[in-house]
Amino acid sequence: MSWIGLAILTGGSWYIMSSFDFAWSVAAGGILANLSFLSTQRDVMDFMNSLDLPRPEDVAEGQGENETMTETTAMKQAKKIGKSKYIIKFWLRLALIGLVLLLLIKSGRANVFGLLLGLSTVVFTIILTTVSAAGRYFISGR
Repeated sequence: MSWIGLAILTGGSWYIMSSFDFAWSVAAGGILANLSFLSTQRDVMDFMNSLDLPRPEDVAEGQGENETMTETTAMKQAKKIGKSKYIIKFWLRLALIGLVLLLLIKSGRANVFGLLLGLSTVVFTIILTTVSAAGRYFISGR
């Protein structure tokens, strides 16, 4: 849905502003925002999957107390590594986005307002999805 919103915003900005540079800036900002959002979604899913803990009934019976303690310690350490990995990826992605935006603005081809509009496509999509879901909820009479 974000890609459709980006296409509409890019086409609309080209039509309304009659400027290819502005439309290109909207497209560049939108592509950057959508790719970042998809990458963040994948990283969050990986992080949440790394938090899956075995249930007590899944632990094989007959293990010694030391083996269970070692496994619990290993799981805690794996969680800590997963969290650190997620945080490092987050900051690297943020730095990369900042660098790309800096290069786009410094090149002089990108319109700053077009970039801002493009970067907002994910926010627009989230708002539209939320309003749509809330509307369906209230219309259904719940």
